Amino acid sequence: MFCLGIESTAHTFACSIVEYSLSQKTLTGKIISDSRDVYIPPKGSGIHPRQASRHHCEAVESVFKASLNSAKLSMREIDIIAYSAGPGLGPCLRVGAVVARTLAAYHHKPLVPTNHGIGHVELGKMTSGAKDPLVLLVSGGHTAILAFSGNRWRIFGETLDITVGQLFDQFGRSLGLSSPCGHAIEQLATKAAGNYKFLPYVVKGNDVSFSGLLTSAIRSVHYRNEELLFGEISFSLQETAFAMITEAVERALSLTLKSEFLIVGGVAANNRLKEMLREACKRHRSSFNECPVGLAGDNGAQIAWAGILEFTGKGKHVPVEKAAVNQSWRINEVEIFR
Repeated sequence: MFCLGIESTAHTFACSIVEYSLSQKTLTGKIISDSRDVYIPPKGSGIHPRQASRHHCEAVESVFKASLNSAKLSMREIDIIAYSAGPGLGPCLRVGAVVARTLAAYHHKPLVPTNHGIGHVELGKMTSGAKDPLVLLVSGGHTAILAFSGNRWRIFGETLDITVGQLFDQFGRSLGLSSPCGHAIEQLATKAAGNYKFLPYVVKGNDVSFSGLLTSAIRSVHYRNEELLFGEISFSLQETAFAMITEAVERALSLTLKSEFLIVGGVAANNRLKEMLREACKRHRSSFNECPVGLAGDNGAQIAWAGILEFTGKGKHVPVEKAAVNQSWRINEVEIFR
């Protein structure tokens, strides 16, 4: 059986098809197509929701056709349609929802709204083979430490203000870069490794706060306005933010006693963060797992797999006229029945 997943929460419009089977209560999945088109804002600018949504509208036809062609399937062979219902940018979410509703209505397919964060976490589990991990979800829209209990992903720590992805994007834009800026910041930091400048370090209980760190980093760069300093502050920004996250993860590992750890989300592609977390996992005798780099960012496969879990676990789908979006849909509000 096949599920078409449609992702449109922020800068990426994506369609993927995941093949799945349920045998003796064991659900297995395989990604058979993954097509995407990413909105790139002007340098020094962030994602403008209306402009991103226009990009998605223009990308729909080519991305959708590429996904079907890559899988060598037609819509007749698709069994479920899943779409990202939130959290995310309203205009962008609505593009994906309209596409999903149209396809479901015309082809008479079950329609499943999914939580974007659940997609990141569950696709990471599927691709890594982790069974019951402590999860770190880090991206432009999320910074949270999670563990599964009582049919929900429970939050054991999160950001109190901006996410780590927003931290890098806003700092990068202050340097004249265009979002997403994470990879560029990592490259700048690598060149200046070892030249640490003191920046605010804020961990409150098991939560983290990045807004003061961001303000201090921007001021440090623009006070002297030296290009050489860009790399030093990028390095210091990474080291400080990742040390904060690692401290919170270690505390959560001590509390939950999990023998597995999993990192997912777009920032999971950062090598320095993974290096620090691997060392933390060694100290706690927990195995380190990660989502493949090519699937760490936003993609349709995460939405398809989350939709498959919803449909096979609860038989949940919605009438086309009730298929809505929720910009602030928190991950711990979603019940999952495996």
